[in-house]
Amino acid sequence: MLEVLLALAIIALLASVLVGGSASLLAGSKAVTPAEVFWKTVQECRKSALKSGTDVRLVFDAKEKKFVASDASGRDSATREYSIPASGDDLTFTFLSLQKGASMMLIGGVAVETQTLPAVTFYSDGTCTPFRAQIYRRGEATVLSIDPWTCAAVLKPDDPNAPSL
Repeated sequence: MLEVLLALAIIALLASVLVGGSASLLAGSKAVTPAEVFWKTVQECRKSALKSGTDVRLVFDAKEKKFVASDASGRDSATREYSIPASGDDLTFTFLSLQKGASMMLIGGVAVETQTLPAVTFYSDGTCTPFRAQIYRRGEATVLSIDPWTCAAVLKPDDPNAPSL
């Protein structure tokens, strides 16, 4: 009888841990940001280009608020779409050129690139078009720097003048 009660107590303990853990997972789900969708899209495009051995072209559909990836050569008609969830109508996403002589202007105290790219390409060797991405949302511009050799975020060096903790 004692063994049965002990087994029931262990089962009840495990059940309470599982129910409590799943409730916190459901409550802790946060909204996906446009930057997170962008980085996931970049990873998928690079992976697709490496696996297929063909170039992948990425564009942003401003009307539908989604990224559209397709075969750059036009041989494969399959496209993949990556939607940005419920971002509102004020979201603007732009691919910025890294070419020398690209121009910027100051709008409302924010430096905005004026030379844009209609699309970027991820090549079959794992590299991509040199570009930066600009997300303009709720009056704020965020610029994401992409390393063209790895198609990953550019790492910023530590500030040598920052105080050590």
